[in-house]
Amino acid sequence: MNEGKVSENPESRFSAVLVGAAKLPGVRIHREAYLRRTLARYCSEDEIRRAIEETPAAAGISVDVLDRAANDSIRYETAKASALSAAAGIPGFIALPATVPADMAQYFGHMLRISQKLAYLYSWPDLFSDGGDDVDDATMGVLTLFFGVMFGAQSANAAVGKVAGMMAEQVAKKLPQKALTQGVIYPIVKKVAGYIGAEMTKQTFAKSVSKAIPVVGAAVSGGLTFATYRPMAKRLKKHLSSLELTKPTHRGVNVEGEGIHESAATEHAEQHDRL
Repeated sequence: MNEGKVSENPESRFSAVLVGAAKLPGVRIHREAYLRRTLARYCSEDEIRRAIEETPAAAGISVDVLDRAANDSIRYETAKASALSAAAGIPGFIALPATVPADMAQYFGHMLRISQKLAYLYSWPDLFSDGGDDVDDATMGVLTLFFGVMFGAQSANAAVGKVAGMMAEQVAKKLPQKALTQGVIYPIVKKVAGYIGAEMTKQTFAKSVSKAIPVVGAAVSGGLTFATYRPMAKRLKKHLSSLELTKPTHRGVNVEGEGIHESAATEHAEQHDRL
């Protein structure tokens, strides 16, 4: 009886899908490899090295450059998610029980992929650094808030801003575990998870209708994914790029954590003033 109540709880439903999506092959983004590959078009080797060792902000990489790199990633992930969604729509009505859960899983998997990519570009720490299959509570919390921003939950916007502010103020290289799991941010995480869980039910119904007719369903399903995924990714990009954590003037801790030094942008400015 309790299990039935849990399954009907929107918060629990979303959390289960998020954990499941995080375990799908290819969903987790290797931060170092991604930053090196993505920034290679725009940055020097020294800037890339420092972005990896610390953050893109500490490397002095401008928000304009990061925005261009983010747009590249959004275009890639949108095209990939839309193509897979269209493929899932081909079987038609008889295969609905199988295709809808699979489509929802891949959709959320691609949301996870773009969330990680945007987070790493805009100076958030490695979200899956432990390398295990499990997702720790702090990572679950911040990913829930990222998804909330993508779904348009204003409370998620405010919470992400608070988390970023904590990290910037404390010059932290890890997520604020306590705030996300039991502190001031945790109630917002739970509220956002419930909101997304309810929205998931609506999306599942919409995708079920779009897949009812073979071939036509494929086109509609792929178009529906394209029409929703890209704006959601853009929404997260806009919010993350506006936070203090992203600014090149943000100060960072050295690799050993023994002291604080100015960002590359500040150093470049001082060198320019001396010339």
